[in-house]
Amino acid sequence: MQLFHIDRGNEFKNRLIDEVMDTFEIKRSLSIKGCPYDNVVAEETFKFVKTEFIKSHLFSLPVQLNNELKAYVS
Repeated sequence: MQLFHIDRGNEFKNRLIDEVMDTFEIKRSLSIKGCPYDNVVAEETFKFVKTEFIKSHLFSLPVQLNNELKAYVS
């Protein structure tokens, strides 16, 4: 499953983004209204994935990225 984490900003409330997410079967992950801390957790998690995992690898195929990312997370 693909996730797209966003806050509840109006820039993400439009039909084009909804259509793209539906096309690629991406689930929307929203921050809890009035709670700034859940967004921090998502941002920190992605920061570690980018700095510890993505930058140290070169992927030739999406399936390779998917398999190695699953191994990294588990």
